[in-house]
Order: sequence, then C-alpha cells, then structure tokens
Amino acid sequence: MTSFSPQVLSLIEEIQSHADSVVAEHTQRYFKTGPGEYGEGDVFIGVRVPVVRAVGKNFRDLSPAEIVELAQSPIHELRLCAVQVLAGQFKRSKSLVQQGELFDVYLALVAQGRVNNWDLVDSCAPYVGGYLTSIDNSMELLTELASSANLWERRSAVMFTAALIRQGIFDPTVRLCEILLSDTHDLIHKATGWMLREVGIRDVAVLRGFLDKYAATMPRTMLRYAIEKLSEPERKQYLGMKSLLA
Repeated sequence: MTSFSPQVLSLIEEIQSHADSVVAEHTQRYFKTGPGEYGEGDVFIGVRVPVVRAVGKNFRDLSPAEIVELAQSPIHELRLCAVQVLAGQFKRSKSLVQQGELFDVYLALVAQGRVNNWDLVDSCAPYVGGYLTSIDNSMELLTELASSANLWERRSAVMFTAALIRQGIFDPTVRLCEILLSDTHDLIHKATGWMLREVGIRDVAVLRGFLDKYAATMPRTMLRYAIEKLSEPERKQYLGMKSLLA
C-alpha cells in the first residue's frame, strides 16, 4: 500500500470531499473505461476538472516526490491533479535544472502507466515539452516515444511539440506527424491533426506543404483536424484529395 505524506493526504481528502457518483458514472463512459477500451479499468470518483484544478493550486508547492506519490493513486482525478501541479511548477520555474527534473518525472509517470488517458497527457505534456529546447537529442527522444507501443508515450511525443510550436519551432511536429501517419489509433489521429492545425495558425505555408504531400493518404480524422482553420475552398480541396483515394 502506498504511503502518503501529510501534505498529499490533505490534498486527497480535499479532492475526495467533492466526489459525485453521478458525475463519476458519466466520466467513466466519456473516458472509455469499459472492457477493451483505452481507459479500461480506470477509477473515477466524479470530481469536475475546475475543482481538481482549484484544489491543486492550494498544493502548488508539492515536492517532485510528493507529485509521484499522488500519481500512484488508482483514482483518476488524483492523478490528474498530480500532473496539473507538475505542469504548474514547470510553467513557473526559471531553473533549467528544475525543469529537467519535472520533465523526467512526467516521462517516468507515463512509462509507469500512471499517466494513462488523453486528459492526463494534455494537461501536462504541452507545457513540460518546453524543456526539449534544452536537450541535444530531442528529436531522437521524440522519435523513440512516437515509435513506442505505449499509446500515451506516442500521444505525449506529439503533445510535447505544442510548446515548440508556441516558440515558432515547427519541424519536430511535422516530422512526428510523418512518423505517425500509419498509426491506427484515433487518439493519435486527433493529436497529430490538432498540432498540425496549430502550426498552420502560425505558418499556413508549412501546413499546406504537409497537406499537399499527405492529404490523400493521411487518416481522415487527422486531416479534418488539420484543415479546420483553413478557408472553405481549401478544406474542400484537401478533402477532395482524400476522397479520390477512398
């Protein structure tokens, strides 16, 4: 049985005080926790995301060890709080050493199966991904993650690049989307399409270059997400390229 520090126990008690069985029933369906689904077996107690976030702000100074402690809980909302606290600390940090430690904590939690749904990934990876600019072999790491059998490592790789996109660095996103063109999971199609759309908002020529090359063969969900902000004529053009191959 996991032993929690007094600070983590206080956080757990506060989160659990907001549990709602009706909300829990809905979120367990929404996050696909049934047999054979991607969130199979995950446990929800029915605490809404804004409440989780508000509680986490009261415990923003948890140590990395305490964040890891909290993330060992079988309760989804507690793991969500853990990664939200981690992301908040990363965003506030001015120390590359601390940022590196938090980045490594996140990677370890994914590898250990503690980050095991898309909301947990998306609450943290787009922020801690900012550390990639300080890593010499960042593309090697992203490629390794994108090639993983672990769905959440693959999604993390894509979502890490959100931080790079905000800095005007688009090549890692484009290269990962090329690697993941043949991925069969809808959650990867959505993530790659989303990040391509974000690239296009900042530099539409880069997005068009990708679409001109791959629109006919990329997964339809990926394509639809990627073209969402383009003009209607362009959307029809790229969807037409896809239809020709259907």
